[in-house]
Amino acid sequence: MLVAAAVCLCPPLLVPEVAAGAASEMDAARSACADALGVLAAARPDLLVVVGPAERSGRGPFLQGTPGSFRGFGVDLEVRLGPATDTVPEGELPPSLAVGAWLLGRTGWADAPIEGLGVGEALEPERCIEAGREIGARAGRVALLVMGDASACRTLKAPGYLDERAAPFDAEVARALGTADVAAVKALDARLAYELKASGRAPWQVLAGAAEDTDLTGALLYEDAPYGVGYVVATWS
Repeated sequence: MLVAAAVCLCPPLLVPEVAAGAASEMDAARSACADALGVLAAARPDLLVVVGPAERSGRGPFLQGTPGSFRGFGVDLEVRLGPATDTVPEGELPPSLAVGAWLLGRTGWADAPIEGLGVGEALEPERCIEAGREIGARAGRVALLVMGDASACRTLKAPGYLDERAAPFDAEVARALGTADVAAVKALDARLAYELKASGRAPWQVLAGAAEDTDLTGALLYEDAPYGVGYVVATWS
């Protein structure tokens, strides 16, 4: 059963070495993510699953110890999903899970076995929800670290340019995630999310599936749109 979840943003710019001279602009977001991971640790799960958007070649699942890196972003920095194991698993983490692994590495997480799951951004809501149900049934106490961003269309300089639908979409995402509104997260419009380049839609709906039949409450820790991209940090516990 799902006992806790942390929803975090996943831009590589969250990693100071990638952001370089602009690293301080993400300080508040990093702090909020650290607080969210504290909620996961306090829940003392039997299993932690890190879920994030991924292209077809990087969907996993990924075993504990799977490596990742930020070399694709010009930085020679490597990470690993949780503590190292006796054998290095095959494959490499997609960027969203590499950011999640970096966040976990900052906290020295070693309290429970860790796995990773990449979710295709176009995956239908029903399949996301079913995947979440399966994860929730994996152990007596399951925690999720859910990586994903809201729209990328909040300003003229945003990656997706300005779209007037972006701000209302992001506001509903922040409300739903901040209140652990399972029904509202399930109801997020997949087509609209795709058009707004909201990479978090599918991972959030995996969370909604895992949270069915639980009585978790939500807390919104951070909401902003630097660079024209909507970022949200929330906890369910």
